Amino acid sequence: MVILTLNCGSSSVKYQVYDWDKKDVLASGIVERVTIGGSFITHKVRGRPDYEVEHECPNHIVAIELILKTLVDPEVGVISDLSMIKAVGHRMVHGGSKFAKSSIINGDFLETFKSLNELAPLHNPANLMGVEAAKTILPDVPHCAVMDTAWHQTMPASSYMYALPREWYEKYMVRRYGFHGTSFLYNAKRAAVLLGKDPFETNLIIAHIGNGSSINAVKNGCSYDTSMGLTPLEGLVMGTRSGDIDPGIIFHVMRKTGMTASEIEKKLNKESGVLGLTTKWADRRDVENAAEKGDPIAILAQQVEAYRIKKYIGAYYAALGHVDAIVFTAGVGEMGPEIRKLATHGLEELGIIVDEKKNALAKCRNAELDITGAGSKVRVFVIPTDEELVMTEDTVALINGTYDVHTNYRYYFENRDYVNKARAEGLQRDLEKKPWLKDIVARIP
Repeated sequence: MVILTLNCGSSSVKYQVYDWDKKDVLASGIVERVTIGGSFITHKVRGRPDYEVEHECPNHIVAIELILKTLVDPEVGVISDLSMIKAVGHRMVHGGSKFAKSSIINGDFLETFKSLNELAPLHNPANLMGVEAAKTILPDVPHCAVMDTAWHQTMPASSYMYALPREWYEKYMVRRYGFHGTSFLYNAKRAAVLLGKDPFETNLIIAHIGNGSSINAVKNGCSYDTSMGLTPLEGLVMGTRSGDIDPGIIFHVMRKTGMTASEIEKKLNKESGVLGLTTKWADRRDVENAAEKGDPIAILAQQVEAYRIKKYIGAYYAALGHVDAIVFTAGVGEMGPEIRKLATHGLEELGIIVDEKKNALAKCRNAELDITGAGSKVRVFVIPTDEELVMTEDTVALINGTYDVHTNYRYYFENRDYVNKARAEGLQRDLEKKPWLKDIVARIP
């Protein structure tokens, strides 16, 4: 059974093709600069050179048509016919309180989802464009929605309510929702495997650090609190988003400059965070390179970002009372040893000790790594996330009629013998160049 997953942004479409029977990724890629000119596709198949070609995509229908054309191309494709695709899974960012789990897209689903657009005006409309485009091109297969917010529906009211006029909650749905749900779900289940514990007897703090970043307190295997709020703007310092600020700053700047709400929103989402601190870098690799050369602004940006993560780790440790493991994941979490080092330095009194040598070596997207230091009461893992696998399995379970919320459903990647074939092959290549990685690969008890 071949499953196509789509993650549609306002100007991009990411995709993955997965053979469920063989438990293997056939292809993945992205179409970039959709609707804005200069569009191109990057198509990746294990064991082959990346395929990249320019193709104008004035809308998402053309972008998805390009993806499907590439998938069946006799030279670079991976399936012989589109009829092999049995279902499509769509990443949907904001499900509000209306969607507590993944669901098949039928009936009044799209109208209900459209009613939530005002909660995520930068994300939900793009998700909808992708669904409508895909359903137009592939009308005869099931389409499934996998909600980024669903994982966090277990949060108690004490975590998700804001101290604001209650009518804002009742009339305008203002509350904490949280995001990165598929990533947190995957990491929570995998961390439990690495700990050798029942996932519902496991307390974790998971830091998803990428261009967008958030941190999640997991209590007894369920989301208990998270740093993103009504929108993905709250919480950690991100690539271009501010994260937590004094709300009074907004009014102060509006009075001083005459900026509109839309202009302020753009500044906070697109021109703040690490980019705002450095004025020129949002990519942490650029910041890391500059910091290594002694650039004081780059060093400060790293310190500010890491300090925010550290504060959340401390707060969530207090909220949980007991923590089994800290997990770092996503682009920076997986490949940024300096941020991990700064974010955990000085937490020894909490029983959190990171082995500095192991941490420095832990730059690998193909293995789950253990960077726990000697004497640490809390394990510290670096786990490559796999949101697409969650989307794929949710889609398969939905069309098979076996799906349920994660508290009633066991994912196949929770098995002790689960292997990601592509990553296993990649790790072997990594070990040829970096043989020391074998010493920090996490062992399953």
